[in-house]
Amino acid sequence: MEQRANIKFCFKLGKTFTETFELIKKVYGDDCLSRTRVFEWYKRFQDGRDALEDDSKPGRPKKKNRDELVEKVREMIAYDANLTVKWMAEELNTTKDMIHEILTKDLDK
Repeated sequence: MEQRANIKFCFKLGKTFTETFELIKKVYGDDCLSRTRVFEWYKRFQDGRDALEDDSKPGRPKKKNRDELVEKVREMIAYDANLTVKWMAEELNTTKDMIHEILTKDLDK
């Protein structure tokens, strides 16, 4: 959410997408949103969006069932044990803290 706010701030300052991405990358380093995600949010603000929250998705609950998340993380690491916590969090639309907790407490990794 913080990075989205900063993307919005840069957009309102008149920064280009490239300038915005470089600044976000400089500030957040390895925890930076991907270039694609930064572009998506920059484009949303460019199109007049003000909200920082994700769009609601009809038919999907906002919060995923923890058991479902645990199973999806288990499947991901079974497929590729080298996946990053950041990548899994983005793919599962959850936080890195939640993925880390699942890996350490539920999956003993």
